[in-house]
Amino acid sequence: MNHPSSAIDYLYVDNLSWLRQLIYRRMGCNELAADLAQDTFLRLLRKPQEFDSQEGIRAWLSRVAQGLCVDHWRHQEVERTWLETLAAQPEVHALSAEQQAILVETIYELDSMLSRLPEKIMQTFLLSQLHGKTYREISSEMGISERTVKNYMAKAMSLCLRVQLELETSQ
Repeated sequence: MNHPSSAIDYLYVDNLSWLRQLIYRRMGCNELAADLAQDTFLRLLRKPQEFDSQEGIRAWLSRVAQGLCVDHWRHQEVERTWLETLAAQPEVHALSAEQQAILVETIYELDSMLSRLPEKIMQTFLLSQLHGKTYREISSEMGISERTVKNYMAKAMSLCLRVQLELETSQ
């Protein structure tokens, strides 16, 4: 093995085994632990951090890895729910494997976007867009003014536009 040539190389060599063990204890799968550890270090490469101690390094790695574990669990739940919904549909509505993959990816992106919203804004957005409720109905159900509903929807739509822009620029 070559000697590390940068600070990130040293961080990687010194902490990879520890991080993989930490993730393995949470996830129970060596392959997944290896993947999530790599993803954690990729985040560090994309957005370098300054650390003042080994404890600071491990705290940051642990926090990022925990977020990746939560994202993985959320994706598993979304996919499980989607597959259950799909299995309950008549054959006439069956989607091709490609259509299913596109739909699942879209659901992941929506879930990621919605998880960035504060709870009340997310609830307002879902009541409007998923349940088709009017602003007046949402106002009554949530006990907030219609003006607040409009403000929440504006914030949610603004985030949707930012996420769409991020997706378009990353492709």
